[in-house]
Amino acid sequence: MYDMNFKVKKIPLTSPFIKGGKRGIKLQSAGITPGKLNPIVVEVMKEIGIDISGNKTKGVKEFIDIGNTFDYVITVCDESGCPLLPGNVKQMHWSFPDPSGFTGPDEEKLAKTREVRVLIKSKIEDWIKNFKEV
Repeated sequence: MYDMNFKVKKIPLTSPFIKGGKRGIKLQSAGITPGKLNPIVVEVMKEIGIDISGNKTKGVKEFIDIGNTFDYVITVCDESGCPLLPGNVKQMHWSFPDPSGFTGPDEEKLAKTREVRVLIKSKIEDWIKNFKEV
């Protein structure tokens, strides 16, 4: 069993896509610090049938405090703001625009967030499909 952690700064779009996964891969998601759900992100995920309105954001410290270890950590935050986790862990970084930084009318923010949703979903699906045990 491989334990994965997606470490994010403020991009709650990752969590719903990583709850499933490939057999033998346990996927979890946490932010650097717990935050608030972005209502634009909640709406964009609801459009594809995923209701995250009741989700609780988690901080990576919650996993560390209970002794969780990971084989892989995939960061999707700004690399300069992503701390390293202790232990023998393979770290990867995927860069995505952060919806919390989008400006303009709600329709414009919704459109940009939809684009990020597509990018994240595609990246996660490709990585899981091509995952090779080490």
